[in-house]
Amino acid sequence: MRVEVAYALPEKQKIIALEVEEGCSVRDAVRRSNINAFFPDVDLETVKVGIFGKAVRNAEEQVLKEGERVELYRELKVDPKQARANRAAKNG
Repeated sequence: MRVEVAYALPEKQKIIALEVEEGCSVRDAVRRSNINAFFPDVDLETVKVGIFGKAVRNAEEQVLKEGERVELYRELKVDPKQARANRAAKNG
């Protein structure tokens, strides 16, 4: 079955299409994508992931379905509350 693995930085994005067997876990698809060849800082074993924007709690056990897109998530640089406060202070 066909699935996709995606990762994005502000200046660079990559979506890798894969053919995997039925029962393939989210983490297995991430490993098989070898997306860290394009983004060496991504740790395929620990990166947080989701499917179509919804976080996956256990990537080792979550089984993929045909056509799903696995998204790798970056760590937040600033707490969202703090970012809003910073913008509010800047804009007056």
